Amino acid sequence: MKTLNSKEIIAELKSHADNACVEEMARFGINSKNTLGVSIPVLWKIGKEHKKNHALALELWNSGIHEARILACMIENPEEVSEKQMEKWVSDFDSWDVCDQCCMRVFGKTGFAWKKTVEWSARKEEFVKRAGFALIAVLAVHDKKAPDKGFEKFFPIIKREAADERNFVKKAVNWALRQIGKRNKRLNKKAIACAKKILEKDSKAAQWVAKDALKELQSKKF
Repeated sequence: MKTLNSKEIIAELKSHADNACVEEMARFGINSKNTLGVSIPVLWKIGKEHKKNHALALELWNSGIHEARILACMIENPEEVSEKQMEKWVSDFDSWDVCDQCCMRVFGKTGFAWKKTVEWSARKEEFVKRAGFALIAVLAVHDKKAPDKGFEKFFPIIKREAADERNFVKKAVNWALRQIGKRNKRLNKKAIACAKKILEKDSKAAQWVAKDALKELQSKKF
């Protein structure tokens, strides 16, 4: 496939639109607004031809089209992403998949990632808060050189937000806790202790976050 401009890419995406796929995506909690129903393999194919194209990523994101934004995450160059851009993009999040794709492929690879975990986890907006915890999970998996102390500071934050009843927030809180606890035996013990503290909260969300995390963190492999 030849290199395309943003208008040509959007036209290509629209040619793959599938309403049945949009309905299926909605079943998994994906926002159907401005969604075309384009499959990930199609996005991958286009993305491979447009890697690390910052200007194109910005144009695709600004289209507001669900799949165009996921594609923007696939081709963005994290080294060119500013803190201002991160704040703009995170404020645009309206679906968990775009949030997670962006955190994994872009935000987690920037020099602002650790700062934003703390800032966003304290914000009220559902997907901004989710992004904060998704970033924690991403850093726990991919930042191999980070010291344990860097992750220990997240336990009070996880405990603080564990009672948030919003589905996309509590699942991200749980995700962050589990990924920290899987880094090594030391953090595993501390994550288990954190989960047990969360169990003391009188909250259905907190109970779920803790119990689900403990199932994995207390498994035999640790």
